[in-house]
Amino acid sequence: MIAYLPALLFAFLCCVLMLGYPVAFSLAGSALIFAYIGAWFGVIDASFLWLLPNRLFGILNNQTLLAVPLFVYMGVMLEKSQLAEQLLAAMNHLLKHVNGGLGMAVVLVGMLLAASTGIVGATVVTLAVLALPGMLNRGYGPARAAGIVAATGTLGQILPPSIALVLLGDMLSSAYQQAQLKLGVFSPKTVSVGELFAGALVPGLILVLLYLAYVLFVPCKQEAQEDLEQQETDKVLDLATGAALGWLLFRALVPTLSLIFVVLGSILFGFATPTEAAAVGAFGATVLAAVQGRLNLHTLREVGRSSLHVTSMVFMILIGAALFSLVFYALGGETLVHQWFHSLPGGPIAAMAVVMLLIFLLGFILDFIEITFVVVPIVGPVLLAMGIDPVWLGVMIAVNLQTSFLTPPFGFALFYLRGAAPDSIKTSDIYRGVVPFIGLQLLMLLLLACWPALATWLPSVLYS
Repeated sequence: MIAYLPALLFAFLCCVLMLGYPVAFSLAGSALIFAYIGAWFGVIDASFLWLLPNRLFGILNNQTLLAVPLFVYMGVMLEKSQLAEQLLAAMNHLLKHVNGGLGMAVVLVGMLLAASTGIVGATVVTLAVLALPGMLNRGYGPARAAGIVAATGTLGQILPPSIALVLLGDMLSSAYQQAQLKLGVFSPKTVSVGELFAGALVPGLILVLLYLAYVLFVPCKQEAQEDLEQQETDKVLDLATGAALGWLLFRALVPTLSLIFVVLGSILFGFATPTEAAAVGAFGATVLAAVQGRLNLHTLREVGRSSLHVTSMVFMILIGAALFSLVFYALGGETLVHQWFHSLPGGPIAAMAVVMLLIFLLGFILDFIEITFVVVPIVGPVLLAMGIDPVWLGVMIAVNLQTSFLTPPFGFALFYLRGAAPDSIKTSDIYRGVVPFIGLQLLMLLLLACWPALATWLPSVLYS
């Protein structure tokens, strides 16, 4: 019984989270309860908690995590600049003669928003407000329309500059250092956020292609309203000539693509750290909002409040996770996980499969931040010590975590969509609509498992 205290701690934490208690306090509270139990049975010495201040100082002094508030600021500011409206209108006009053209336009605009904002909630809500009514009017079924919007919004989870990748990079960097110490290897090399960005780029684009193929080739019932569609589009775009369309495309695409190129290019090619690139992106988003005439004191206040809220939440969870992992290791959790993984037939492959299955199942009840801060510190050092490539592991986890936004009952993209969708779309429609896209994400996970080079090739080229 005493030997399984780490497993009981993990199970207890999952139960507390399912009851709806705040994540940060659930992590810290569960850890303190089991620290007391462990001290009562003589398993641990309570004095180990004096190590906590050093860990907290390391979190607050972490330069990589400074990118989180800056990327959040950039994403919220871009949302306020309303570039999404121009992008969607232009893409819809270009693809109006293609079967499923509006759905494809939504996917492409969602991809651009994901690569510029990295915030799932903002993308889902924006696309729901802008695209859902038009999709319903043009013959898309409620489930199909809801599924396209919800799944497209989650692309911000895997396409850089994803906040999830920033957090995963920090967690995997610590896990990589622990794995090296376990193996007796002392190297300054870590898992950088830039490597994860590069590793996630190709799988993210393949996932976009899978979404586009589904929208294009899976038939849907659409009404033949080309004349009405043309009138509505012209009214929205106020177009009279092809030159006007070209100017609209230039005005919508160039600022967005320029910002993406500056932020991601500077990271991928080593010109700037993620934190420096995030600062440039935040400044660029502010300039774009000013050019669009959307920058004012009210906007700055809203952006600052949103950035502060998300940043405070992330760092509070990080503090709780630091205490949780400290108690977990003190109870012998790392040894238990190590023994369990090494006892599995199949070695590292079987261990990786078990972890992926565990993360997928936890995605039904936990948020990606909770899984990142709870599961990765536990299994990461063991998997990396078994020889798993850290970049491949990070991208696999990121793709897997993306499904947590879509899996009911606690998929956050489903919550965001439910709040922004018209009343004509039922919750059951949303659940049914995301099922094919969950399948596509699992297919992407299978492709990564079979061909790890999809995640490791680009980082090896850029960072070798």
